[in-house]
Amino acid sequence: MEVIQPENTLEPQPEPTTQTPPQETIKWGQILLDVVETVVLALVLFFGINAVSARVRVDGFSMNPTLLDGEFVLVNRLAYRVGDMERGDIIVFRSISSNMDLIKRIVGLPGDEVTVYNGQVAVNGQPLAEPYIAEAPNYQGQWRVPEGYLFVLGDNRNDSSDSHQWGLLPFDNIIGKAIFIYWPLPKWGIIQHYELLTST
Repeated sequence: MEVIQPENTLEPQPEPTTQTPPQETIKWGQILLDVVETVVLALVLFFGINAVSARVRVDGFSMNPTLLDGEFVLVNRLAYRVGDMERGDIIVFRSISSNMDLIKRIVGLPGDEVTVYNGQVAVNGQPLAEPYIAEAPNYQGQWRVPEGYLFVLGDNRNDSSDSHQWGLLPFDNIIGKAIFIYWPLPKWGIIQHYELLTST
């Protein structure tokens, strides 16, 4: 008997499978790297900013009327690494008698002779014109400023612990030059540093 095979035999087809798209794998390594980079950048910025500047709060009345109690001041730490100190500069420094930062005005530079007599401050015999002080000093004295030191006074002359009381300030104690009041906002602005011209 002859068996006739059909010409087209259908081969069994695999059943269709539904493929779900592969889930995106979380790249923990990349996330960790991003976090580390962010932290490192923040630290570099923090230490970089602190290396060139400082922020201090005026505490007390020794610099009235120029700087008032409670004001916040930005200090340039590099000012005297790239420039010279000048009479009239307002500086922040570490106290020689306590662990405090103080802010005063430079009156005498190395080599200067500072005298205070009859309510008048004079440097090397020349009286200073000082429109920024609260009132004339009611003390007197004479000081010779050696190399490596400064003579500093507060603008509120009769209510300031400064060189007329505790002596000369060593260069090593200087933190930097006060340049900007940033708080409170109404006082926001650059601090004026007078060039101490002699009065006529």
